[in-house]
Amino acid sequence: MPKLIFDPKIATVVSIAGELAVPSEHLVSPWLRQRFASPPVWCPEITDENGLRSQRLPLRPASVLIPLVAREGGMTLLLTQRTAHLHDHPGQVSFPGGRAEKTDASAIETALRETEEEVGIDRSRLDVLGTLPNYCTITGYLVTPVVSIVTPPFDFQPDPFEVAEIFEVPLSFLMDGAHHQRRMTEFSAGFGRRIFYAMPYERFFIWGATAGMLRNLFHFLRA
Repeated sequence: MPKLIFDPKIATVVSIAGELAVPSEHLVSPWLRQRFASPPVWCPEITDENGLRSQRLPLRPASVLIPLVAREGGMTLLLTQRTAHLHDHPGQVSFPGGRAEKTDASAIETALRETEEEVGIDRSRLDVLGTLPNYCTITGYLVTPVVSIVTPPFDFQPDPFEVAEIFEVPLSFLMDGAHHQRRMTEFSAGFGRRIFYAMPYERFFIWGATAGMLRNLFHFLRA
């Protein structure tokens, strides 16, 4: 299937998810550690991308790190803006991560290695809490989201080939259904339509697989 190019920022907002926010007292390191240590029964959300791509095999294994930064003013989420020349997801907001290598012992190892390579955060600053359900992308990856608390201070050493910018978003903003937009794009030539999540924040447009995985973190924390 040819790659479909479209601008998600001009896609129509068809609805707002609108669920109540995760309580602020839950967005702290002790509560998050306990939630992953004793996870509740919950169901991940199947997005258009996840559902459609999972029907087409094979999928390439990959991992991303969902880095929750324990700032004094409140937990934040660290994200990257990918450079515009990359083959997959150019210019998009994403988590640090990438495809698995044969030398990686686990999906968690992939996420830690890729985070060191892409943004330069040493794994000694990362406290891995656990993983979320795998997420299938349109581009053919089976992604394991690895959730970690990042303890400041730490330095960035971004890979200029892959990372155009590193930024942080308050976790409280992202864990509020009032900020989760459902957008729709109609394709021509019989390609149908696609509905996806977007979470615009200031000048950054968080959407697609990144927003889909954030939705599952949101459901997990609310369960």
